[in-house]
Amino acid sequence: MALHFQSLNELEVLCNHLYIGTDLSQRIQAEKVLLELIDSPDCLSKCQLLLEQGTTSYSQLLAATCLSKLVSRVTPLPIEQRIDIRNYILNYIASQPKLAPFVIQALVQVIAKITKLGWFEVQKDEFVFRDIIADVKKFLQGTVDHYVIGVIILSELTQEMNLVDYSRPSAKHRKIATSFRDTSLKDILVLACSLLKEVLAKPLNLQDEVQQNLVMQVLKLVLNCLNFDFIGSSADESADDLCTVQIPTTWRTIFLESETLDLFFDLYHALPPLLSQLGLEEPGNYHEFCRFLARLKTNYQLGELIMVKEYPEVIRLIANFTITSLQHWEFAPNSVHYLLTLWQRMVASVPFVKSTEPHLLDTYAPEITKAYITSRLESVSIVIRDGLEDPLDDTATVFQQLEQLCTVSRCEYEKTCALLVQLFDQSAQNYQKLIQSSARRHIDIAVQEGRLAWLVYLVGTVVGGRLTYTSTDEHDVMDGELSCRVFQLISLLDSRLPRCCNEKIELAILWFLDQFRKTYVGDQLQRTSKVYARMSEVLGITGDNHVLETFMTKIVTNLKYWGRCDPVIARTLQFLNDLSVGYILLKKLVKIEAVRFMLQNHTSEHFPFLGVSEGYNLSDLRCRTTFYTALTRLLMVDLGEDEDEFENFMLPLTVSFEAVAQMFNNNFKQEETKRMLIGLARDLRGIAFALNTKTSYTMLFDWIYSAYLPILQKAIERWYQEPACTTPILKLMAELMQNRSQRLNFDVSSPNGILLFREASKMICTYGNQILSLGSLSKDQIYPMKLKGISICYSALKSALCGNYVSFGVFKLYGDNHFDNVLQAFVKMLLSVSHSDLLQYRKLSQSYYPLLECLTQDHMSFITNLEPQVLMYFLTSISEGLTALDTVVSSSCCTSLDYIVTYLFKHIAKEGKKSLRCREVSQDGQRLLHFMQQNPDVLQQMMSVLMNIIIFEDCRNQWSVSRPLLGLILLNEKYFSELRENLINSQPIGKREVLAQCFRSLMEGVEQNLLIKNRDRFTQNLSVFRRDMAEALRSDGSTEVGSLDMMS
Repeated sequence: MALHFQSLNELEVLCNHLYIGTDLSQRIQAEKVLLELIDSPDCLSKCQLLLEQGTTSYSQLLAATCLSKLVSRVTPLPIEQRIDIRNYILNYIASQPKLAPFVIQALVQVIAKITKLGWFEVQKDEFVFRDIIADVKKFLQGTVDHYVIGVIILSELTQEMNLVDYSRPSAKHRKIATSFRDTSLKDILVLACSLLKEVLAKPLNLQDEVQQNLVMQVLKLVLNCLNFDFIGSSADESADDLCTVQIPTTWRTIFLESETLDLFFDLYHALPPLLSQLGLEEPGNYHEFCRFLARLKTNYQLGELIMVKEYPEVIRLIANFTITSLQHWEFAPNSVHYLLTLWQRMVASVPFVKSTEPHLLDTYAPEITKAYITSRLESVSIVIRDGLEDPLDDTATVFQQLEQLCTVSRCEYEKTCALLVQLFDQSAQNYQKLIQSSARRHIDIAVQEGRLAWLVYLVGTVVGGRLTYTSTDEHDVMDGELSCRVFQLISLLDSRLPRCCNEKIELAILWFLDQFRKTYVGDQLQRTSKVYARMSEVLGITGDNHVLETFMTKIVTNLKYWGRCDPVIARTLQFLNDLSVGYILLKKLVKIEAVRFMLQNHTSEHFPFLGVSEGYNLSDLRCRTTFYTALTRLLMVDLGEDEDEFENFMLPLTVSFEAVAQMFNNNFKQEETKRMLIGLARDLRGIAFALNTKTSYTMLFDWIYSAYLPILQKAIERWYQEPACTTPILKLMAELMQNRSQRLNFDVSSPNGILLFREASKMICTYGNQILSLGSLSKDQIYPMKLKGISICYSALKSALCGNYVSFGVFKLYGDNHFDNVLQAFVKMLLSVSHSDLLQYRKLSQSYYPLLECLTQDHMSFITNLEPQVLMYFLTSISEGLTALDTVVSSSCCTSLDYIVTYLFKHIAKEGKKSLRCREVSQDGQRLLHFMQQNPDVLQQMMSVLMNIIIFEDCRNQWSVSRPLLGLILLNEKYFSELRENLINSQPIGKREVLAQCFRSLMEGVEQNLLIKNRDRFTQNLSVFRRDMAEALRSDGSTEVGSLDMMS
């Protein structure tokens, strides 16, 4: 490829455009031109020119970047060339130790990549890339600058060895990482610790930046050694339970020596605060210390900790530290999670401790709870006075902390309850005085409302804690005392609506109501619970029926007065939805007056959030689906076959649809019509989701089919380019196609199944044809504007194909083209999507691949009649999906491939019989066979992929992989033999016979057919084969790791 530049000057100008230029077009052009450098034959000479004669650090950085990409290619450079590059870079940085730090880092990364990828490569019976530690020791004997570079090389190499490259087989990575761990990592750690001892022994001038950098780099090296993934668990930092450092047994002596741990404590005290951040004032240090404390309970049982002599002193210090941390609520709030985790786990373990030694948690747990409560209440006035960010606004963190606190708060519950009662009464009295006073100040009311919001959250938390800790009747009485106060506050606040309202208190009340529901209201309710003793005296609430009435009254009040507050409406509707799930609760709920009111008056007049005025965002309409799902569940309790009741319930929607129909017929207001349709689609989707019986679903179908589906079709046709409108309508159609609980199995005399499919076909064809007219879309627009709608269409079509309520043969028999049309629309939409997008967008892949599975299972005649390029697209998508990380996708690909291979195998078997009766039937099969003969590499490639997954990868769906693999082997026995021989011959001579035996055992007892019994035998053999191959390949051999790949 001809380069667009010749001289060093031009190269350097492009480097400046790329790294420090502010003109975007110049940068893009520079990227384009410099990418050609990597692919050019003289790339290495150009890199050398930049390194040796470049006048800026950015020239050297470009050279390092190009080298890094060169040595990382899947097809590696010749071994001699890589050795030369590595030696050149080592000499280059040794001769120029004062290079810019980012240049040194980039060059060292090249060395690390070469070393990792060539770890098993042999020349003259030696592992040529493993002598890196010897090279580094030469650096350690030079100046401080050389010393630092040597440490950086080891640090970068350790990090690179631990880094998983998902573009390469994971088994290769583990083999290299395990070998590095066993041969070199311990030596590197010992070397790093000895370097730190030298630091302590010599009086270093740590004001000097170079020497300061040296200490930091050595500490980073030690950290990289300890962070190494020793056992291949790929621990996720966010999941702390999994983050256990599995130190190899051979390292045991290092850690049991007291001087190793002493070294780090001595360093911590010896280094100046700039390096060690002595004390916990530094947030990062404090955060790690909190994580360290949380690990105590993860690694040890409470019974074990109690037996330690220093336990009383340690638990006292931890308690004091926690209390201090909670009091400083504004400092590192994310770290509190770990402290609360420790106390939650400790308190939860109390019932299981058999030791006679005191655990002292009954002393400290109430203090922790008190510190949390008082610190949060004290924060309110500071937040309001100083205009700080309110912790209550971060509801995710608040909920997480409260869920941890709920266990801790139930330990010595009497103390916590008394404190909350005192604080609640005090705040409630102050609040009442303020709202009754004529001289009240807004800021004072805001403070009391903030305190009340926290107190309601906390009462909900301690009530919810009953489920996590052993409780007594006395505790239930205390819960009643606290709950009384919240219910009284609810009455007070609701009486002041709509004049005065506070969103934070409302959200806290909904949290409390949900916790009370989980604890004291439900299908397994303890009817004798003492919680109602105090509540019946004060409020007249004697049991769960009364509580449910209170719940529903609150829900109706919120829906009535909080229509413009999305968080309150969303949380209220979620609460209603949770209430409507249990059958016993539903039976009780339908008897409540507030529920009957909702069933008869679900209009925007009574519930403003159902309105569609222009003041509402289109996203606000989403909660309507939840509302109608819950409402329809309540309707279903006594609906039976009463069509009149169903018609009455649907009346508000009927009125809205008729209004929309009138607007379509006249010169309509487009925006208003669109909003009404979006709302109606969301409402109907909620209703359709809840109708799980044939009788009730038929009522909905009769209501919507002839009158209103045509309106939805028009909307799709008119507003196809507006996802806010099309998405709810397409989702409604997808829901209507779902044969949940066999609700679409209409009577034998009913054509409804076919009629419904015809409407779905029209809608998918209309949308598909229109959406393709949009042309090419930008990366940020392609999913919302196009791919999301396509994925919903595929979900709807998949539901229809596997729903067993349509006989698809009828369409061809009677000359109806709706089935053919929808399949053609499916193909057109698919061909407009790239293979990379199919796998990149999860919702699209999870709708496309199951649909393809349905098509290959029941509609192979459609598959075989596709144009060759379309069939190739299908098969390529299957091949790429086989290696997807999402098991739903990879399993669907395996099943689809199995159906195709089985169809082909049966066709070849029938051809062999040459029966006159089969000749007509086999035309479809003949077409598929001819395609495969023209493209033999398609199935061979997929066999390579599957064998690669079985032998080298972490195969999470082994059964699914085994099913198509047998058919592929039987259809391509010659190619399978070649794969087997290539793998065996790539191994050391000592292993070859073991591997050959593994392959012989794989096919032992397997016959030349695809009957279930034979498949099962192969699946069993494959399980043993996978285990034996892993054993055989595990031991270190002198094989080049690049050869461990069936796809080479």
